[in-house]
Amino acid sequence: MIPLYSAAAVHEGLDLRAPLLRVLERQWFVLGEEVRGFEAEFAAWCGVPHALGVANGTDALELALRAVGVRPGDEVLCAANAGFYGSTAARALGAVACHADVDAASLTLDPVAVRAAITRRRPAAVIVTHLYGQLADMEAIVPICRAAGVPVVEDCAQAHGAQRGGRRAGAFGDVACFSFYPTKNLGALGDGGAVVTPRDDVAAAVRALRQYGWEAKYHVVHDGGRNSRLDELQAAVLRDKLPHLARQNAERRAIARRYNAAFEGLPLRCPAVGDDHAMHLYVVRLDRRDALRAHLQAAGVAADVHYPVADHLQAVVSADGERPALPVTEAACASVLSLPCYPGLRPDEADQVIAAVRGFFAARG
Repeated sequence: MIPLYSAAAVHEGLDLRAPLLRVLERQWFVLGEEVRGFEAEFAAWCGVPHALGVANGTDALELALRAVGVRPGDEVLCAANAGFYGSTAARALGAVACHADVDAASLTLDPVAVRAAITRRRPAAVIVTHLYGQLADMEAIVPICRAAGVPVVEDCAQAHGAQRGGRRAGAFGDVACFSFYPTKNLGALGDGGAVVTPRDDVAAAVRALRQYGWEAKYHVVHDGGRNSRLDELQAAVLRDKLPHLARQNAERRAIARRYNAAFEGLPLRCPAVGDDHAMHLYVVRLDRRDALRAHLQAAGVAADVHYPVADHLQAVVSADGERPALPVTEAACASVLSLPCYPGLRPDEADQVIAAVRGFFAARG
């Protein structure tokens, strides 16, 4: 079976023992030299002054929202086709997640829908998710939000290294959030996350909030604090993997281009593969998504759906009342399918994926 993701393939040729040994030899495991080093290196890599390591990507979103002033009862605008992660963070604060539709081409937030939602609802923040490795239209969305005085929170969990106009994901909004879950483009050996920001006030707030709300040790000044720290072991691994990220993203794009060429003429929609795309997931769209997925499984190729249920249709929010009309979002959730696309995927394995997809359509005329 060709997996959707293989940690063994991604880590081939990387020495992951060395960073772990550095930490073991130093015997300092929380908020030490490795975390400080990674924060400085990752901030520079993203092109922003500040990076703060936290326990995971969802904590990053929650702490970022709190740092830009979101409070219980406020509304937070986000996309509804991005796995409920932004909605989870908003709800954890006691805020209300509201949703705007996405662009039919990119499946990221539609600037026209964002403008309409801000005019109608006046949210306390907008979470902009860079989905599947593709940047949202930040050049359009950020000015809309700035004109209305609404902070922009970038969700970069799937966009490590995505860029446009010389700026990388994380360098467009007021604050940005990353996950380092093992399957991400820059993945740790467990959970991890980071908040990056150009704003000194946001950085100071997150630095306090990630450690109980302390202003000084044992002096709690900021409400809503928690224990959410990136540990030294994960930071050490991330430091050693960061220099390989650009090369691995290029590998992802090469595989995606190969798929696109092989699937040309088939009745499915393939992603656009520009040099700015981090290609976290290779996602096709077709009406017979479930049938293709079953065919691939029988052919020894794993596939998955990112994501099958839109946020506004999840059972946990069904009692909240309003269900906005999000036709593009709902159509995407019914048609998207992710195929194996990761660094280390061998040419013969890519051939097997291609043959299985083409075989599905050949068998059906």
